[in-house]
Amino acid sequence: MLRTLAILATALTAQSFVQLHAADCAALKQLPLPDTTITLAEPVTSGTLTVPDAGALKGLPAFCRVAGVLRPTSDSVIHFEVWLPNQDWNGRLLGTGNGGFAGSIYSRQMGGYLMRGFAVAGSDAGHHAEAGDASWAFGHPEKVKDFGWRAVHLTAEIAKRIIQTYYGKPQSKAYFDACSDGGREALMEAQRFPEDYDGILAGAPANNWSHLLGAAVAATQSLTADPRSYISDLKLPAIQKASLAACDALDGLKDGIITDPSQCHFDPSVLLCRGEESSECLTQPQVDALKSLYAGAKDRNGATLFPGLTMGDESGWGIWVVGEGPGASAAAQYALNDFRYIVTGDPKWNALTADLDASVEQSTQKTAADLDSTDPDLTRFAARGGKLIVYHGWNDPAISPWNTVAWFNSVQQKMGAEKADSFTRLYMAPGVEHCVGGPGPSAFGQLGIPTSKGSKFGLFDALENWVEKDSPPPDIVATKYSSPEPGSKPVMTRPLCPWPKVAKYNGSGDPNDAASFACVQP
Repeated sequence: MLRTLAILATALTAQSFVQLHAADCAALKQLPLPDTTITLAEPVTSGTLTVPDAGALKGLPAFCRVAGVLRPTSDSVIHFEVWLPNQDWNGRLLGTGNGGFAGSIYSRQMGGYLMRGFAVAGSDAGHHAEAGDASWAFGHPEKVKDFGWRAVHLTAEIAKRIIQTYYGKPQSKAYFDACSDGGREALMEAQRFPEDYDGILAGAPANNWSHLLGAAVAATQSLTADPRSYISDLKLPAIQKASLAACDALDGLKDGIITDPSQCHFDPSVLLCRGEESSECLTQPQVDALKSLYAGAKDRNGATLFPGLTMGDESGWGIWVVGEGPGASAAAQYALNDFRYIVTGDPKWNALTADLDASVEQSTQKTAADLDSTDPDLTRFAARGGKLIVYHGWNDPAISPWNTVAWFNSVQQKMGAEKADSFTRLYMAPGVEHCVGGPGPSAFGQLGIPTSKGSKFGLFDALENWVEKDSPPPDIVATKYSSPEPGSKPVMTRPLCPWPKVAKYNGSGDPNDAASFACVQP
């Protein structure tokens, strides 16, 4: 009888707690915040939430959904959302970022972290559009600032105010997890607003934005200025086969993955057609174009403006690099949008008639101050105990992984290797494409994607422990699943090694098991 009463009392207490927070949730709509209008404050208790950009999110715990608009300038319209779990809040805030030119809130990622007990926040970066569309920026310099740095920073500040009001106490720690443009945003936060987040997980950062889009101009010219240079996606498998033949076995294991691209010196000339052209060979103009893609963008004196692509997963270049036809690649379209609507303000700008050196210089002058996050001086972030983990896939077709290596090296040079090592790590992931996917194991805790061995959320769990227990990141295991669908079977695990270490096969054992490898200096 006493046990029954105790259970009933517990249930009633929990029910009262939910009702209390439901009432508090609605009251948040009246919360006075600077330059902010809260448009929605309502409890979500059904377990399902349908949002325009993510569809139906299911299995959600009961939470308070707060949505609003930030207007720091007369031309700013930054939509944001903050989701607050009613029970079992872990005391932490998780901020989400964006991709491409932004334009939407990453609700699916927010839902995943909400289910893990986080209060979560995100914004559309100041406009509503598809990720490849920058027309919103035409004639709107304040919106470019919102996209570049202001929206993420202000969303973090507003989220903390809402958390304090709802729970009656601040978050114990704040984290940020994002990739691509979100990786750029992540580094921007560490550099400009080190007080916003205690721990930052930054993937494939588009941080050298002004030069990245300039490199896209160079790639577009290499592939399409001469129609004979264009490489059809039908030829990509032959290119990949040849590059793997040259470099796959260099790491002691022939597995379709080039572990250390710095050791690969594949010469595309071996693919030169000896007779009639086919999908198995390249013409001389195509060989020259391929060499340019590997080499990266060069100025008229031969100096590198932005590094090139790596070898071993050229089949993954379809959407990003070559597209379905000349000028149809994602890289070409991003360059077109960036230069037309942000850099030049000329809707008729054309990559094929642009001067590369002048374009990169103009891009730097016009956008670097607001969009680049290349500053290697992270003194303020380190001084307040911040921890930063950066990762990049070695076979990223969208953003050269060498750019991230160069930035990380600049941090070590600026701050000293010992100091840099006290608060930041870089992980280069073999066989991984842009943020996720590719022939290698690409699930290691980023963006809420679990791995199958070791700590479930790999890099993110390591980041939490580093921030809260001052425990440096341990060995991380990356997983390749049979498909992207949740619950898929693991088919490969590998150590994810901190740069500059690489995973080396022990010479025996299952090559699909991380236990058969060790992280070693190259």
